[in-house]
Amino acid sequence: VQLVESGGGSVQTGGSLKLSCSVTGYMYSLYCMGWFRQAPGKEREGIAGIYNDGWTTYYSDPVKGRFTISQDNAKTTVYLQMNSLKPEDTATYYCAAVPTALPWYFLLRRDKYEYWGQGTQVAVSS
Repeated sequence: VQLVESGGGSVQTGGSLKLSCSVTGYMYSLYCMGWFRQAPGKEREGIAGIYNDGWTTYYSDPVKGRFTISQDNAKTTVYLQMNSLKPEDTATYYCAAVPTALPWYFLLRRDKYEYWGQGTQVAVSS
């Protein structure tokens, strides 16, 4: 399984970005997909997760109401729409996948995911 993120960049406070994660090389349904981020000097944190039904989603409190995770109908691409960006959103963003139906309380746990992309950087300036 290969995950490739794209769409990162530099924006000003209040701006928007849309990240994409292209998924290839899998034989079975990847039941859960998530977006994580890691700021310099901090641990990687889960911020958004989605089940393969396409509409069951969960968000961490810092991004709730500003970020939206979604996937295309073919389930080959997962997106993260990020609005109202803040300087504290500056980080490297990673997508991840697991072929397991995680309980909702594990959906943002990085240790529960098996496949990871290389990350894309997001910088938000004030």
